Amino acid sequence: MTSTPDPNDQATDEARRKLERLGVQTEAMQALLVRLLQDIVRAENRLEAADAERLVKVNEQLVVSALLSKAEAKEAAEALAAGAATVDPLTRLPNRAALSDRFVQASANAKRHGTQCALLFVDLDNFKQFNDAKGHGFGDKVLQLVAARMLSVVREVDSVCRHGGDEFVIVLAELGEPADAEKVAAKVTSAIAEAAEVDGQPVQVTASVGIAIYPDDGADVDTLVARADVAMYESKRQRPGGIAFHDPGSGAPPRGPEAAPSSRRAAEATEAESAMLLTRLREANEKLVLAAVTARELQEAAELAQRRQAEFIAKVTAELLDPKAPIRIVSAMLGKQPSDEPLRPLLPLVKDIVERQTMQVGRLVRNLPDASKGERGALELALVPIDLRAVIEGAVATHRTLLQERKQRLDVQVPDAPFRLRGDAAYLQQAILNLLENASSHTLAGGRIRLTAAMAEGVISLTVSDNGLGITPQTLPHVFEPFVKDAHALSASGLGPGIGLTVARALVRAHGGDLRASSAGVNRGSAFVMTLPADSSKEGGESRGPPAGEGR
Repeated sequence: MTSTPDPNDQATDEARRKLERLGVQTEAMQALLVRLLQDIVRAENRLEAADAERLVKVNEQLVVSALLSKAEAKEAAEALAAGAATVDPLTRLPNRAALSDRFVQASANAKRHGTQCALLFVDLDNFKQFNDAKGHGFGDKVLQLVAARMLSVVREVDSVCRHGGDEFVIVLAELGEPADAEKVAAKVTSAIAEAAEVDGQPVQVTASVGIAIYPDDGADVDTLVARADVAMYESKRQRPGGIAFHDPGSGAPPRGPEAAPSSRRAAEATEAESAMLLTRLREANEKLVLAAVTARELQEAAELAQRRQAEFIAKVTAELLDPKAPIRIVSAMLGKQPSDEPLRPLLPLVKDIVERQTMQVGRLVRNLPDASKGERGALELALVPIDLRAVIEGAVATHRTLLQERKQRLDVQVPDAPFRLRGDAAYLQQAILNLLENASSHTLAGGRIRLTAAMAEGVISLTVSDNGLGITPQTLPHVFEPFVKDAHALSASGLGPGIGLTVARALVRAHGGDLRASSAGVNRGSAFVMTLPADSSKEGGESRGPPAGEGR
């Protein structure tokens, strides 16, 4: 007899199966939750371990302005080196490297105006006798004399270049006809041949000149120099001190003084052109060697800069995290308190200084990780409408005791009119404190420091100046770089690790302003001018992030 399934039993079994499935799912969820909690713990541990590394990385943003000024200085040095590379150090004439540029300018001008230009190859006759008989130093002075005399008879549009040894090349621009080149060559040889004295000894120098005309004798500087050189040798063969034009060949008589073409002349032409080729090859080889040496020097300089930057970042971090800064100020104040006076009146001021500076340092360190968000390392600024006068008063009150301890006078000249801007008061006060500390550290006892402020055309200017040790012209362009100090200021007391000005400019630029330095020289004081954009609006709540114009 077949029994009929009980619907109640079926429902019970289905419920049991659902319960079992829910149990399995619950256990899986619990296991997942445990793994998630473990991941959170590990992540927190990694986060704490990475804080120091992240802090070091974002501190790089504080030196961006210093690196920019360094790059500008490097560009100026490269430009100066490039200029020096085209000047002969002995005669101060353009050298062979500059000859090509001078010729390109002259030939382009001649082509544009339908005129001609010429190259004069000048070689001193028997110059070796000066070096052999009286030494190379005497010969160098003769070369300087010859260079000055050639410059005295050519026009400003012409160029006298030293080609090498006792050889010179003159580029004559804007010639009406070839005969004009011969006239100039005659003036050059006459000027060189004039009697003179060098180191009290009579000197008589003669020179032979070869002339090549553009575009008749060639269209490029190498061809013209080679052909003018051949013409010079022909002139020298005929007689020292002569002048000869390049002979285009084909048996035609030369356009210059006497002499007809010969097989010897053709051989000399070939020899001269071969010598020019050999010279160019040597110059190219020298450039390759110099390029290799320069590449190695640049690599070493980059490695040194990287090491210095790493050291700087470490010291910035140490300074920002150092809690001793406010304590040093407090200790100085307590140390100056007369022993017969109670300390109680100072305690409120001491407490205020410690709390305020500790809070500023803490905020700075906490916000540094956000500095990498902006293009120039924007910090997380609490931008609110403030009156810069209150910020100045706070900085002066904090620093005045140390100035009194160093027997330095501080004059503050701030107009009564408000200096409204949107900024972070704590950071701006830190920048002003750094400027005051820098001025005090570089001013002797009894010196004077001035803090002035003004506003014009929407720009607030704050100047901290002193009559102290001053800054040399060599150091002034690098004064905002870390650890840069003048040699004459190394003995001054109170100098910090050398990053105060770097940090000050970084903070000012984070507000959309700038900080610049000036000095009349050693022992003539210095001035640092902070400029900030004024706030024309009368309302505005607190905002966070870089000011307008930052982080774009």
